[in-house]
Amino acid sequence: MVSNRNVVLAAPLAGLLLGVLDFVWIKYVPWPFGDLGNSMAVWAVAAFLLTWGFRWSLPVGTAGAIVCLIVAVPSYYLAAALIQNDDWSNLFNASSLAWMGFGVVAGAVFGAAGVIARTPGRLQAVAVGMPAAVLFAEAVIKAGRIGDPSYDTTDQLEAVAVLVTLGVLITLWVGGSWRRRALGLVFALPLTAVGYALLSVIGFR
Repeated sequence: MVSNRNVVLAAPLAGLLLGVLDFVWIKYVPWPFGDLGNSMAVWAVAAFLLTWGFRWSLPVGTAGAIVCLIVAVPSYYLAAALIQNDDWSNLFNASSLAWMGFGVVAGAVFGAAGVIARTPGRLQAVAVGMPAAVLFAEAVIKAGRIGDPSYDTTDQLEAVAVLVTLGVLITLWVGGSWRRRALGLVFALPLTAVGYALLSVIGFR
């Protein structure tokens, strides 16, 4: 039986931890792994794993993932204010509100995917491929920077390798069976193209 009650505590707490730990990760973990803290894809995957792990119902899981990502944004700026004396107004300035808006969209899509990835049915394998797809899409964007004098080629190659490896490993983890894992990776390829297009539209290049 699915228990939805703990979403009231788990979702905002997960958001608080995500925001704070993300800032700490960026500040103290070296490249290329430290770059994961700057990744929108990683936040989307966090929303997926939250609902995949807690086994909430679809509407509750979706709402929980949205709450998680919304709370994570001011939590990130809270950590920045406490650790390196950033301006407290960053918690709710225009940039923060914009990121919360992205969090609503990402939470809805990837929160739902996390629930569906746990639910037997036609869409299960597609949902399993969602984390890999968004990580691969970000990898494609970083690969497109190779040769650009504004970016270091070695850095971008390392970042691509980390994102692709993480996408494969998460698919293997959440897939459950080898057939579902394989299908998840197959579905991730066309979904990568969709993710790349959406990230490009919002200006993440």
